[in-house]
Amino acid sequence: MIETPWDQRLARLLVKPLAGVPGLSPNHITTASLLLALLAGLLFARGEAGAARWGALLFALARFVDHADGELARLTGQSSRLGYYYDFVVGGLSTAALFLGLGVGLGTGSVRDWPVVLGVVAAGCALIGTGLGIAVEAASRPPDALYPSWGGFELEDGIYLIVPLTWLGWLQPFFVLSSIGQVVFCLVMLRKLLAARRV
Repeated sequence: MIETPWDQRLARLLVKPLAGVPGLSPNHITTASLLLALLAGLLFARGEAGAARWGALLFALARFVDHADGELARLTGQSSRLGYYYDFVVGGLSTAALFLGLGVGLGTGSVRDWPVVLGVVAAGCALIGTGLGIAVEAASRPPDALYPSWGGFELEDGIYLIVPLTWLGWLQPFFVLSSIGQVVFCLVMLRKLLAARRV
């Protein structure tokens, strides 16, 4: 049995009051998380320290809000396949927006500048990894856990480190390491998919 992550538990508590709001669906919350992530990407792309700090806060908020949609769906019985896949796609788009914004903001804007190139590669891997993740879950019986977890934390929770690292001025090392991690994750998803299809 996989332990429920801490951020998901907190999201469940915070979303309970929204369960009775007429007309509010989990897809509305998913869309809000995407808009927050896109705004964060735009702030990072400005290449200014102050904008990057706000971008880090907004992106961390976007990732947290992304847990609230599933919790609202479970509380209100509004779970659907469309919402499930929409959440997956929004996660990929949000991550792509982060890497593109960081690449542009840390670079000079030239398409030959290494941060821009790395940002484009990581963003592409985020989108490809999303598609591979969907395929892995569909091909695995029982569904495969996409992220390892320990003590109530998932591997993906490392993204919350973007806030203190940005405020400490360590955004560039974070960008490089997380970009490499995104490429590795994409390759792991490809390996999992090939293994699931061989079974």
